[in-house]
Amino acid sequence: MSQFENVTVAKAANVYFDGKVTSRSITFANGETKTLGIMLPGEFTFNTEKAELMEITSGEVDIKLADQADWQTVKCGESFNVGANSSFQIKVNSVTDYCCSYLD
Repeated sequence: MSQFENVTVAKAANVYFDGKVTSRSITFANGETKTLGIMLPGEFTFNTEKAELMEITSGEVDIKLADQADWQTVKCGESFNVGANSSFQIKVNSVTDYCCSYLD
């Protein structure tokens, strides 16, 4: 899906890592929330509260989930899941656009 219809968009951005990662929250009529964001090249660690589906819509990253020993590459059009109350490391290789869906 290349666009979302009938959503509410937060005006204020979520800004992380000195502006190298930014996102905006969108809320659907049914209460579902996602974030759409951009990551600049660098290495970052994120902690999760809810389970997440991270879809890479442009760019390329290497990720290492908290419960895995190996890094894996995720490219445009691919995605990965992160468990609730967990974390992941991410190496952003090029400017990367993403959509994060929060799973129950």
